[in-house]
Amino acid sequence: MSGEVDARFMALALDLGARMRGRVWPNPAVGCVIVRDGRIVGRGWTQPGGRPHAEVEALARAGAAARGATAYVSLEPCAHHGRTAPCAQALIEAGLRRVVTPMDDPDPRVAGRGHAALETAGIALTRGVAAAQAERVHRGFLMRVRHGRPMVTLKLATSFDGRIATATGESRWITGSAARRAVHALRANHDAVLVGAQTARADDPMLSVRGLGVTSQPVRVVASGGLDLPLDGALAGSAREVPLWLLHGPGEEAQARRSAWDATGARLIEVSQGPDGRLDAAAMLAALGAAGITRLFCEGGGALAAALLSAGLVDELVGFTAGCALGADGRPGLGALGLERLDAAPRFRLLEARRVGGDLMHRWEALAGQG
Repeated sequence: MSGEVDARFMALALDLGARMRGRVWPNPAVGCVIVRDGRIVGRGWTQPGGRPHAEVEALARAGAAARGATAYVSLEPCAHHGRTAPCAQALIEAGLRRVVTPMDDPDPRVAGRGHAALETAGIALTRGVAAAQAERVHRGFLMRVRHGRPMVTLKLATSFDGRIATATGESRWITGSAARRAVHALRANHDAVLVGAQTARADDPMLSVRGLGVTSQPVRVVASGGLDLPLDGALAGSAREVPLWLLHGPGEEAQARRSAWDATGARLIEVSQGPDGRLDAAAMLAALGAAGITRLFCEGGGALAAALLSAGLVDELVGFTAGCALGADGRPGLGALGLERLDAAPRFRLLEARRVGGDLMHRWEALAGQG
């Protein structure tokens, strides 16, 4: 089969898997397409919660037509026994003639073993198809496996001059309804949503996905060194219905408030503090990675956003810019970065810019060596 045909079916497998990002962590969001005589006979993608896997779903749909067919899988099939049998073995038993993948799975439990099992069974294997696209689709999963932290998307919704509120704190709404709906879609595409304590206190947000008909919600995470958050707020009141994780420091202030937050149903995660007394940004992400989070959507505030940027921990920036100006007395979207030289500023590459309602959405990727 030609490289062009392989690339087309692999692109479909990647798209099928990507639709489940935010709902399968800590697993990768994998897609699988089974093709026989140029016709798709089975399609599958990782199911909510991470099981069943994409290959199992596609094989079930293909049935007997899988024998002698080619499977396009958007990541190396797993080779380890977990809650289910290895997908590599399922492909072997189904009688596939050929398997096409973009890359090895770096998970130490797999790491080439799935590919080796297929080849040992006499199945023709083609690797490296659409590898760059697969790196992008699986970026959160790969980041967690390789670096122990989730991929971080930082969102900023600001006025034209980079302000998130007036001098008095009024911020609803700088951007329009279409932009806010786009933000909800972005939340749904991530495993967790992160805000700082000041944002949680000032806005009393729910941080949930609304208006899109989703059946599962991202984990809501608040970074609050002293756990000084309102126990009568929206987050505390919904902690038993929608997961709420609180990142806090080791100090006496936080320890004194732990029992009250335990009673709400929130999960408490202690992390170390930096020299400035604030929660250490790298430690926060490491803790979330250890808990299984692969894709993290940060919605501020300014101090938290600045801490992540300063530490080189932002992988993508998403900006929503409104056609209004709030002036120098408005509240800035970012806290102080302490920059003395322009060449020390975090740099990003523009991926896309488009109109969303009456606002501008622009998306940026960290340059190599950053993020």
